[in-house]
Amino acid sequence: MEPSAFDSENFLKHASTRPGVYKMYDAKSKILYVGKAKNLKKRVTSYFRASGLDSKTMLLVSKINSIETAITNTETEALILEQTLIKEEKPPFNILMRDDKSYPFIFLSSKDKYPRLTIHRGSRKKQGRYFGPYPGAGAVRESLNLLEKVFHVRQCEDSYFSNRSRACLQYQIKRCSGPCVGLVSEEDYAEDVRHSVMFLEGKSNQIADELQAKMQILATSKAFEKAARVRDQIRDLRVVQERQYVSGEKGDVDVIAMRRDAGIVSIQVIFIRDGLVLGNKNYYPKFVIENTPASILHAFIAQFYIQEEGLHTIPREIIVSDIPDELNGLVAALEYCAQHKVDIKQRVRKHRQKWLQLAQTNAQHGLMSTLNSKRSMEARFSALHEALQSDKLPTRVECFDISHTAGEATVASCVVFDQNGPLKSDYRRFNIENITPGDDYAAMEQVLKRRYTRLKKGEARLPDILLVDGGKGQLTQAEKVLTELDIQGVLLLGIAKGISRKAGQETLFFGGTREELVLEAESPALHLLQHIRDEAHRFAITAHRQRRGKKRTESFLDSIPGIGPKKRKALINHFGGQQEIKRASIEDLQKVPGVSHSLAESLYDIIHN
Repeated sequence: MEPSAFDSENFLKHASTRPGVYKMYDAKSKILYVGKAKNLKKRVTSYFRASGLDSKTMLLVSKINSIETAITNTETEALILEQTLIKEEKPPFNILMRDDKSYPFIFLSSKDKYPRLTIHRGSRKKQGRYFGPYPGAGAVRESLNLLEKVFHVRQCEDSYFSNRSRACLQYQIKRCSGPCVGLVSEEDYAEDVRHSVMFLEGKSNQIADELQAKMQILATSKAFEKAARVRDQIRDLRVVQERQYVSGEKGDVDVIAMRRDAGIVSIQVIFIRDGLVLGNKNYYPKFVIENTPASILHAFIAQFYIQEEGLHTIPREIIVSDIPDELNGLVAALEYCAQHKVDIKQRVRKHRQKWLQLAQTNAQHGLMSTLNSKRSMEARFSALHEALQSDKLPTRVECFDISHTAGEATVASCVVFDQNGPLKSDYRRFNIENITPGDDYAAMEQVLKRRYTRLKKGEARLPDILLVDGGKGQLTQAEKVLTELDIQGVLLLGIAKGISRKAGQETLFFGGTREELVLEAESPALHLLQHIRDEAHRFAITAHRQRRGKKRTESFLDSIPGIGPKKRKALINHFGGQQEIKRASIEDLQKVPGVSHSLAESLYDIIHN
């Protein structure tokens, strides 16, 4: 390893012994690593000792050209500043969590006469109650679906609710009590809301007891239909209890377990709120310098919890598989952010021990699945290298596909795979314009030209293989674009379905020679190309449907100057639809509130060209 050009002796002579953050840069002034320390001088000195450094730390040190420090008052401030800088700068030698999006909550509005339940992300500023966080949107939707089925509390948008003149389909299928049209009293609806809150607080047994007593009263008074409805609620609630609860324990707890092997780290987090297991999620953070379970968990927990408001709440108890480094400083930082006491523990008993064992099992399972997937992907790339007889082992493949409906809303997709699988951060979608509708060749030419003009400017790495979904025609467009842009060293490959259009009977076409290659249906190389092709198709058709749906829901009134949302709504309410607006005279248009004579003339002229 080449020695660093950094003058560490001179830097350390003037380094502070106070707490703070240090940032390491390379010769191009690009940030390499961000760290925090209780004693800056002592911590930075440890990087430049004569022996005892692992290979990854030695690699970091060899690249250091300069170091900047920022002094803080306490170690807690240093930790919070460190996490802020890691999220902003994304240094390559720090642990980086791929999934840092905000966590979803269930939100219950409080200002409405008939409160609404809905999914919520982001800052919690609206008036109401928040339940969660949940590990993902799927867990929230499942809970909302159960609440809708059992308690019939509305989940529709306020604008939809306020404009109803008759009960919607949700009422017909017994998923809503119909408060929008007065089919339920305020008292009964408030009772359903109260039970929903109790359910989200983990008090299902108490709800069941109340419903049992209510059913007996209704049956005694011979209100058999209402009693039957309560009976169904109890039945559905029992089913939910069997699926959702871990009995005998209460409290807000996160359980974090870690497993690692072959350079991959798998961390499982189980979310428990009020004794209710909300769900679990696996994370695969990328780590470089941190190389022990304690240091990895410290970096993960700090980055997982010390974030902007709304991303994740900090529970009062965190159960871990390994005690993280610098535990006292980490706990102090978490308590500072949470404004309540936080306990991190490893030794637990009873149900907490079962939670930890479950988290460890899931972390191990996630690790093995990832390792098997990675090894399988590497084997497929090796098989592709052998099948194509290329000069070098391909490590990056880009595939393009076109999607449209009879030429409408044409969209092109670009997906990227490397030896770890799909590289979704490099996926791109392109809206295709100014071509003859349905001309796939022109669409392919446009997307390739736009994509590789950018890549040639150095915005990203060129692929080893350019795969196009199609035959010789699409391949010709790819050749044309690469020749115009003078891009060399990229293997062109077309993949076309056979006559039967069945998987396993594809034909490969090589760019330039037009040589054909048919691989065995069991070939791992063919499976890789099919996977990439299918992912490009999925990505393209998803983007196309979104664009088409947006276009079909747009009104011609949206593009007319002077017509905003209120006037558009007034016009549609007055005439009943767009076709009637188009038939209206200037005098008829003027009768709409807010439409002046000049605006009516302008609107009439635009409609009739």
